[in-house]
Amino acid sequence: MDGTTARQPLRTRSWWGWGWTDAHPDDAECAAMGALLPGTLARPLPVPAVRDLRIGGPAVEPPPSLAHLVTADPADRAAHAMGKAYRDVARALRGRPGRIPDLVARPADERAVADLLDWAGAHGVAVVPYGGGSSVTGGVEYRGDAHRAVLSLDLTAMRRVLEVDTEGRAARIQAGALGPDLEDQLRPYGLTLRHFPQSFEFSTLGGWLATRAGGHYATGRTRIDDFVQSMRVVTPAGTSSSWRLPASGAGPSPDRLFLGSEGALGVITEAWMRVQERPRFKASAAVAFTDFDAALRAVRDLARSDLAPANCRLLDPGEAALSGAAHDGSAVLVLGFESAHEPVDGRLASAVSLARSHGGRHGGNSGGGGPDGTRAPAGDRGGDAAVGAWREAFLRMPYLRDGLVRMGAVAETFETAAPWDRVPGLIDAVRTEVGAAALKATGHPATVNCRLTHVYPDGAAPYFTVLAAGRPGDEAALWDELKAVAVDVLHRYRATVTHHHAVGRDHRPAYDRQRPEPFALALRAAKGALDPHGILNPGVLVD
Repeated sequence: MDGTTARQPLRTRSWWGWGWTDAHPDDAECAAMGALLPGTLARPLPVPAVRDLRIGGPAVEPPPSLAHLVTADPADRAAHAMGKAYRDVARALRGRPGRIPDLVARPADERAVADLLDWAGAHGVAVVPYGGGSSVTGGVEYRGDAHRAVLSLDLTAMRRVLEVDTEGRAARIQAGALGPDLEDQLRPYGLTLRHFPQSFEFSTLGGWLATRAGGHYATGRTRIDDFVQSMRVVTPAGTSSSWRLPASGAGPSPDRLFLGSEGALGVITEAWMRVQERPRFKASAAVAFTDFDAALRAVRDLARSDLAPANCRLLDPGEAALSGAAHDGSAVLVLGFESAHEPVDGRLASAVSLARSHGGRHGGNSGGGGPDGTRAPAGDRGGDAAVGAWREAFLRMPYLRDGLVRMGAVAETFETAAPWDRVPGLIDAVRTEVGAAALKATGHPATVNCRLTHVYPDGAAPYFTVLAAGRPGDEAALWDELKAVAVDVLHRYRATVTHHHAVGRDHRPAYDRQRPEPFALALRAAKGALDPHGILNPGVLVD
């Protein structure tokens, strides 16, 4: 060797689908998956190229003072045109990504954000805040033609952990920090934010805050809301900066106004977040059930106990088979515990015992790894193959989804939350009615699976996977039809339209039905006061 180190090739993000381009299944793997689903295409749709899209020149030009922040590069614009929902991927594969933004801006500080908003407001330019682009509800695309131009405001240049208060267990973090970058900057302090959505690798703190994102952890602090001490938000009417406090009873919380606002009221630029010591002790196990209703009761009792599992995911038989956790028709409960201070084996044993009292069968524990979005070393995964299989499937699933979409299939998910007394009936109704709608629309039976992702003493969050034959050339419309059926079921059971995927544009009709009208009146007034020109993410939450 000559003493030099070979440079690793840079990975590139897919403009049309999930994640890294080199992680997508190849044509043969796509075809093999399609062969398992009747009614799909004979061969996969080709991977789309930006050069095949019709991308004209931008309708506006920024002033010279902002030109260094802005690009009109076609590939950059195409990559910012949509999120990563099924309907986004299906449209991109057909060369119909919707309205492509005229410009992409990457401000490096709050002053630049404010200047861009001032310019956009004065020239009728819609501004769509953009983090990692992982939205699955139409949250980062512009629809309609009410604005002369569209600017995608990419916050990822603002990605630093600015301060760490080790005594107060808090960190001041810029909104554009992607999950891995954020954790890498906290790691030297022995700290972690401990918020790990499935999109962790490709989503930002600002995106989590703007969408009230749920993390991987099933109990305790399940939502990003629970970690917020204070926030800074740049709006066309000025900058909102709340005080950093452990708690306050001083009227309605200003942070609550912007949490979940999805860029419609302002641009989140930074936040003080509660952090914690990194866990040192971890243990996990899988428990199988022949009776899904008994498994639901076991999970309910676990949620009501003081055991507080970090992971408490119940997979129905279809979901267990899809992930490789079980192939005998059993439902599988995946349990995980962790702590920074003491072994967790006793808590795991108590949880397994409780599950057994409801008819569960336990096959062994697993150490190492954990629900933090990373893979454990191969030798550390322990003896429970079901836990490892589920973990691998969890990380790989979005890529496989895109492979199925290339075969013309419907492969999508949606989630909700409801009180325990409604959960069994809700799950049955979604399976039955969405399955029937898919059969009627395609002539082929569909698979509708369910898992519980988050559990609470008073209810749970069911998460559904729908796999069905597509309608060639009309895939997005087919999914819209199936989603409408699902939303009607949710509304009938008074289950929320979203537990952790946000509202965006796709959920907007259902959100309008769910929220109280006096609150809608207040939200519209806030929109008018903070965004008088109506440029911020038009069509999201309010008109």
